[in-house]
Formats: sequence, C-alpha cells, structure tokens
Amino acid sequence: MSDDDRDRGYVTAEAALVIPALVLFTGLLLWGLMAACAQIQCVDAARAGARAAARSEPSAAVDAVARGAAPRGARVALTREGDLMRVRVEAPSPGLGPLTLTLRGEATALAEETVGRR
Repeated sequence: MSDDDRDRGYVTAEAALVIPALVLFTGLLLWGLMAACAQIQCVDAARAGARAAARSEPSAAVDAVARGAAPRGARVALTREGDLMRVRVEAPSPGLGPLTLTLRGEATALAEETVGRR
C-alpha cells in the first residue's frame, strides 16, 4: 500500500468526523439566532402592550397588540400595580426537546390618566 492510498484513507476518516460536527454546530448557531430573535419579539411585544395599556385601551386591545408583535404561541398577562401597567409576554423558543426554553419579556408603563395628577 502506497503512502498516497493511506493518506486518502485519513482524509476520508477526517471528513466523516468533521462534516457531522460542522452540521451540528451550524444547526446550533441557527437555533441560537432564532431564539434570540424570539426573545427580542417578546420584549417588543411587552413594550407595545404596555404602551397600549398606558393609553387606557381595553384589555382585549392590549392583548391583541401584544400578541400581534409576539412570537407564535405566546402568553400575554396584563396587570396594574398602582399607577403602573405591567405586561408580561412568555413564549416557547423554537426547537425540539431539550432545546425548548421559555422566553420572557416584560414592560411597565405609567398610566396616562395619572400623569400630572398630584
């Protein structure tokens, strides 16, 4: 067996190990990017909902605004704490099995009817 034949065998073995690792690494990078985008959507949805709630819009309208900006399958919770309107958005991250996380976004806004009141 010549050195060229032996070298070809090593290249094949290395490729058989490296290619699946690169595919897995690329998949994890894509999952991380999708999870980061979904997290940003949760935060944006909470902010949009808090702004709508601060304008004294009905709960259904606040829910619709927040769900419109949130990732698919998100849960929206609206609470009032004194003069503050708080909106929480929770959504599952994209992925299967152990790659599924619960993403959260929360925002608070001062109710407009309380502005200027002493």
